[in-house]
Amino acid sequence: MFKKKILRVNSKALQIEKLTKNYTVNNKNQASTALDNVSFSIEKGSMIALLGPNGAGKSTLINILSGITNKSSGKASINGFDIDNNINEAKLSIGVVPQELVMDPYFTPRETLNFQSGYYGIKKKDYITEELLYKLNLLEKADSYVRFLSGGMKRRLMIAKAMVHSPPILILDEPTAGVDVNLRQRLWDSIKELNRKGTTILLTTHYLEEAESLCKEVIMIDKGKIIIKGEIKKLLENIDLKSISIFIENEIKQLPKDLKKLGVLLKNKKCLTLDYKPSDTSIEKILNIILRNNIQIKDIVTSEPSLEDLFNNLVN
Repeated sequence: MFKKKILRVNSKALQIEKLTKNYTVNNKNQASTALDNVSFSIEKGSMIALLGPNGAGKSTLINILSGITNKSSGKASINGFDIDNNINEAKLSIGVVPQELVMDPYFTPRETLNFQSGYYGIKKKDYITEELLYKLNLLEKADSYVRFLSGGMKRRLMIAKAMVHSPPILILDEPTAGVDVNLRQRLWDSIKELNRKGTTILLTTHYLEEAESLCKEVIMIDKGKIIIKGEIKKLLENIDLKSISIFIENEIKQLPKDLKKLGVLLKNKKCLTLDYKPSDTSIEKILNIILRNNIQIKDIVTSEPSLEDLFNNLVN
């Protein structure tokens, strides 16, 4: 049973210093490094995306923080509590929502949350089950068996399970995996509401538009190392790449030589596309060449770099 949580004043929700995890391969002396001197910190009340390809080290990091896996070296503190010296307080400061739906299908959501509260040694008078059912829009099905819940409700119940002990920090590991677009939006709303009320959230996802929509900052990890971290907006501003689609009035079957030289592609007879570097080429120059070739412009659509572009550039 966990001891009652002790509050500690600390501006950092998570503080990771040179965290390393090595595995022995096939009982031989060969070592595989899952985490390699990873260091970063997260401010309280923030919502940050942790991104990386499969096998990058994200799950290993989460398992170390949640106490499932032992680190090889380095330090980590959760809400100011060192995971080695203050293990109970550290565990009480964090809630983890795994990818898998782990729950008893013959329990109701209310029973599930009450049971989870008991696991944390919380007294019945201090249960926040009803509050969580309300916050995560589960009251309507609070007394239905879990096996009858929709996929979205099961996902929300997983979040509620991780919140029964009121942790200040929540780790969401692929929270919307396998969820349709409408349910994903509802989950996003629930996650945003939790963050607005002060919960620090670390989100891992393979849906990069999800990370871009929810989070202000991002940490990207690959092969056990952090390859970039910072504010998403500032990182995207540093990408010297834009795309433009130009829809034209008059059909053309072949591109003029000066447009080909510029890198313009003929998507179809009435649409030209171009990926260009603003530092090398201005949009004014592009349009002047098009008009000089007597091509009448009907519409122009431009697109800025996305988090997916940044991810692909760094990882690939």
